[in-house]
Amino acid sequence: MKTTLKKSLLVSLIVVAGVVLDQVVKLYVLHHFRLYDDLQVTNWFHICYILNDGMAFGVEWFDKLALTLFRLVAVGLLGWYLHLLIHRRPARTSYLVTIAFVMAGALGNIVDCVCYGKLFQGGEWMYGKVVDMLYFPLIRNGAGEVLFFRPVFNVADSYITCAVIIIILFFTKDLNQSFEKGVKE
Repeated sequence: MKTTLKKSLLVSLIVVAGVVLDQVVKLYVLHHFRLYDDLQVTNWFHICYILNDGMAFGVEWFDKLALTLFRLVAVGLLGWYLHLLIHRRPARTSYLVTIAFVMAGALGNIVDCVCYGKLFQGGEWMYGKVVDMLYFPLIRNGAGEVLFFRPVFNVADSYITCAVIIIILFFTKDLNQSFEKGVKE
C-alpha cells in the first residue's frame, strides 16, 4: 500500500475515532446528568456537567454564529493543511498523528456548536453550546476553595491541548518546515 494512502487512512481513523469517543462521552453526560450535576470520582477528579457558550474556558469574544462559522473555516483550513502534509509536503507520521488529534478535537466541538443547539438545547442549528464535564480541582485552600485548575473541559479539548503541547515540545521544527515549504512552492 502506498505511504500516502497509509498515512491518509491513519489520520482518518484517528479523526473519526476521536470524534466518536468525544461524542459518546458527551451524549452519555447529556442523557445521564442534569445541568450542573457534579459527581466526585476522586478528590481531584469530578464529572461536572456544564454548557460552554464560548471558546476555551468559556471566553466569549464573538457572536455565537460568528464563532461557529470561524470554527468551521478553521477546521477546513486544518483539513487542507493535513492534506498538504500527506500528499505534497510529506511529514513524519508522528507529526500527522498529532495534527489529527487537533482536528478530532476541533470537529468534536463543532458537532456541539452546529447540532446540539437544535437537537438537545431547544435552540437553533449553529447556536449549540459545547458540553463540558471534566473537572480537576487539584489544589484547594484551607476553606476548600479551588486554587488551581478550575476550568471544566471535555475530551475534545483534551485532544487539542495535549496535541498543541506536543507540537510545541517536539514538533516546532516540523511545523516551521511545513510552512517554509509552502512559501517556497
